[in-house]
Amino acid sequence: MHSSSSACSSPPSSTPQDQRWTVEVISPTTVNEVVTFINNARHDMFPTLHTQLSDDVARWVQSGTFLAARDATSKSLVATIGFVAYDHRFPSLHYRDNHTVEVVRLYVLPRYRRAGLGATLFEELKGRAEEQGVRRLYLHTHPFLPGAVGFWEKRGFGVVGVERDEVWKTTHMEMLVGSGEC
Repeated sequence: MHSSSSACSSPPSSTPQDQRWTVEVISPTTVNEVVTFINNARHDMFPTLHTQLSDDVARWVQSGTFLAARDATSKSLVATIGFVAYDHRFPSLHYRDNHTVEVVRLYVLPRYRRAGLGATLFEELKGRAEEQGVRRLYLHTHPFLPGAVGFWEKRGFGVVGVERDEVWKTTHMEMLVGSGEC
């Protein structure tokens, strides 16, 4: 259900709001580039944490649906987003159905921010989730990431809980998609 293999044959789509980038589904030939981008992004956002092993990230990327945005001129990677099957690591969340996925690794390089790229990537990812029968999108973020909670609320996510941890204050959010109830 969550494999990106069937979507890999989809052609890249241009972003109508801004022709500075193109959006594509990652393919087996771009996995290494995307894994490197994700690991670098994680290091930028959380410099004191150890990064995940590249092999683990590669398996994770291959098991989900991931999109990448490239600069239209240089063709360099400038943003990513994906979803993977929810792994039940937060005991307070009771997502036991197989129609819940976790939205992960939205990262846009700083010079491409505030131009609609993050919103465009999410809307395309949401459409792919609906096509795959997903009923609930889950994500977590942190209030120390500037604008993160507000960005997701503008996309239609609601806060379902906030961890009491003084450092992380992990904010859990969800959105129902597709037809029917979860």
